[in-house]
Amino acid sequence: MDNLTHSLVGLSLSKAGLERVSPYATTVCLLSANAADADFVALFFGDRWTLLHHHRGITHSIVGTIAIGLLVPLLIAVIERTMARIRRRASTIRLRGLMVASLIAATTHPLMDWTNNYGVRPLLPWSGRWFYGDLVYIIDPYIWLLLGGAMFLLTSKGRLKVFAWAALAAITTTLIILASIRSTDASALKVLGVIWIAVVIAAVIVRATGFYQRLNHRAALAALALVLMYWGGLAVAHRAAYAAALAKANQLANSRGEGLVKVASMPMTATPFRWQSVAETDRAIYRYPTAITSNDRATDLGDVRRFEKPTGRAAELVSLAERDRRAREFLRFARFPIAVPEPSDCIGQALVQFADIRYTEPGATRGTFSVSIPVDCPAR
Repeated sequence: MDNLTHSLVGLSLSKAGLERVSPYATTVCLLSANAADADFVALFFGDRWTLLHHHRGITHSIVGTIAIGLLVPLLIAVIERTMARIRRRASTIRLRGLMVASLIAATTHPLMDWTNNYGVRPLLPWSGRWFYGDLVYIIDPYIWLLLGGAMFLLTSKGRLKVFAWAALAAITTTLIILASIRSTDASALKVLGVIWIAVVIAAVIVRATGFYQRLNHRAALAALALVLMYWGGLAVAHRAAYAAALAKANQLANSRGEGLVKVASMPMTATPFRWQSVAETDRAIYRYPTAITSNDRATDLGDVRRFEKPTGRAAELVSLAERDRRAREFLRFARFPIAVPEPSDCIGQALVQFADIRYTEPGATRGTFSVSIPVDCPAR
């Protein structure tokens, strides 16, 4: 998930009661909820493939989560006690309480990341197996609304904080409006836009009337509970989407005499009713949308994209390209990789493109979800 979501979760945990375990608990909750993404420092010691190798790696594992949960409060305690000595005052830190708060907040990071289709590797360093929740899109504005609205009402106690929340609301609202305008399938985003503006206006009214002063930690607990309920609803929707995706995958495989390998149904932006499905067979990978509200969702074969796996001489080119470090790192990450050599019947050199069908179709070259590897053609 994005770091705004992680920050809102950390702040919500603090306001739900963890802020009372020790001074600086709110700071610790915010740091521990985000600290797993410190793996981005790998970019400074290599290239984007180094980052791809380490991202959502050891810092998102069980071992890394425990380490973060213990190290963050220790660091804060050292800083606070050092400052206390310099200022000749007693330390106010309660280390045991900080560690409890930190461990809880740190645990939420890999849990939140597991819910989307990027996945996590919780068993590192013993196993690099990826686990995918496939419930929530990597950026979910509804979670922003649930947690952000509650935190605005609980923390906007001064002009500076009100200004900061107003700036955040302006930025996120602008992003949502722009996304709804530019998106090719903007219906879900338009619904989101209406809900978003309504909730923002409601939060402003509650703040202006002074009712927010009656709110306490129960509001934060309620917001967190609503997120859990939201996940539950998405889990039900995902189950229906996966059943529809599996039915369509079997139909596609049977129509071509192929053997089905695996199927996934993954979330799309701001809608629980439309999912992106990918199916792999022994000869191809298929990508198609799944609408769980459609009566003929299992038999409608429109909008299906088929990507055939390379064979023969094309497979030889792919095998050569797989030796490249960039390809190895990409394939270690990719969930539904496809390779397309151009030209497949070459004389001098060919370009082999690897793409992860979760995010990128062959032909696109943006981001870290595809890579093109030049290879020398083998002798005939």
